[in-house]
Amino acid sequence: MKQLSTTALAKKRNIESKELFKELKSRGWIYKKDDQWQLTKEGKMAGGEMKYSQKFGEYVVWPDFFNPFSPNIEYTQKTEKIKILTATKIGEKFGISSQRVNNILSEIGWQEKEIKGWKLTRAGKKNNGIQKEHSSGRVYVKWNIDLLDNEIFLRSIPPNLEAFSEEENKQSVNQDEYGKKSKYPIQTYKAKDGHIVKSRGELVIDNMLYDYGITHAYERVLPIKEVVKSDFYIPPRNGGKAVYIEFWGIRDDKAYSDRKKIKKEIYNRENYNLINIEDRHINDLEKYLPKMLLDYNIRVD
Repeated sequence: MKQLSTTALAKKRNIESKELFKELKSRGWIYKKDDQWQLTKEGKMAGGEMKYSQKFGEYVVWPDFFNPFSPNIEYTQKTEKIKILTATKIGEKFGISSQRVNNILSEIGWQEKEIKGWKLTRAGKKNNGIQKEHSSGRVYVKWNIDLLDNEIFLRSIPPNLEAFSEEENKQSVNQDEYGKKSKYPIQTYKAKDGHIVKSRGELVIDNMLYDYGITHAYERVLPIKEVVKSDFYIPPRNGGKAVYIEFWGIRDDKAYSDRKKIKKEIYNRENYNLINIEDRHINDLEKYLPKMLLDYNIRVD
């Protein structure tokens, strides 16, 4: 487990170090002795440790995922470790099932479903997931309690219990893919599944996915810190991989071209599966889309 000094932790949390020291002191986790910060018994229970270096002497370190400002922090005197949660416990916090929690974590790319259970991904490991294996051989993932305050995770929880309900997919139709007000007058179209889309090309794509019986979301926010909307998102189902779909309509506008370039760079940076559909594909989409989907193990009958 990676550990950070209090000053380094403050930098990671984008706060002033004196503010973090003040918070830790107010919680009774550290105190000053001979002009050096020391850990209290409670501070050790909270996950802190004392380290020594010839250059700095004694100093306090914390787990790199530690967030002392979290209202959800709980500790146990028996283990003296920060609390680790199962999907069931996480679900109880939000009033949803453990299956829904696991699906959300899968949708944002932090774990993957395998025959033996749930496997932690590289992105999940970065967000403090812990791979576990039951004596039966079943694999699953536990999560640090810090997940309850994770912005990306919280943003991915739908307002109701249905993953892709009409309520979840209602979006402001006068916003662009970055949630900003568009300078273009937007004509809307109602797809067969009830999605309100913003172009004829999106209408063709949405209706074709519906006709193929493929579960999909419209304008789903990417699970990253930036607020960026995908045109379409297909969750992993029945051996198929999670994939995003972007429709790049023809628009003679430099700002649009620049946003398109940035958006593609984000997909590449995050290593997300992406299907690019150009305007030239639309009139003969039935020829192109099944092949594009098959690249991600999504079969169309």
